[in-house]
Amino acid sequence: MAALDYIVSLESDIFMPTIGGHMAQVVEGHRRALKFTAPIEETGRKIVRLLRQRGRFLVLLRYEDMLAFTGCTEGCSKEEINKLTQMRYSHPHWKHMGINLKKSRRSGLCPLTPEETALVLQAFIQIYIAAGEIYGDKRRMSRLEAAYPNLVKKETILEASDLKAFENHSNQMAALDFIVAVESDIFLATYGGNMAKVVKGHRRYLGFKTTILPNTRLLVGMIDQ
Repeated sequence: MAALDYIVSLESDIFMPTIGGHMAQVVEGHRRALKFTAPIEETGRKIVRLLRQRGRFLVLLRYEDMLAFTGCTEGCSKEEINKLTQMRYSHPHWKHMGINLKKSRRSGLCPLTPEETALVLQAFIQIYIAAGEIYGDKRRMSRLEAAYPNLVKKETILEASDLKAFENHSNQMAALDFIVAVESDIFLATYGGNMAKVVKGHRRYLGFKTTILPNTRLLVGMIDQ
């Protein structure tokens, strides 16, 4: 389908311009300087090893931290919508922003829901969920889990003791997901936020890495028909 050709962006179709001389040395120097601490690096690599033992895997980047501020509450219960609205109103900058859910969703500005993501992932493999606690976890993820029983995340693939040093540090937990996302056979982001952009850029730097960036505007239009 032409739509799917547009929806899926493969890094093999994107080429970085050649960088030479002093600039190449500067770029490489910055890359080598930006390293995770040893505990984060070791734990992230452990997750990758455990996933590799099971075969090839896809990393799905979730989007929960964006729900309250984007107003994208498609599929949420009335109680969940009220909580998300209260969260948004607690921030002065977001409180006064007019948000039209239907317009935002049809314009491709909302992340894919778990239900919509299940439709996109029909042909894929072992899936690692790169995210923190998922909002409305059991209810919202039930359809995705029914379609893909081989869903895993760091909390299920590691022992609790492996994560104890990071559990109260959200940025360190995100760093673990970053390591796994960069090393994955396929990376798919349901929302084009900062994490998705950084992972995509790093994978491109490393060479051929299949990265899928769904065109949410086209997908939502197809799903709603």
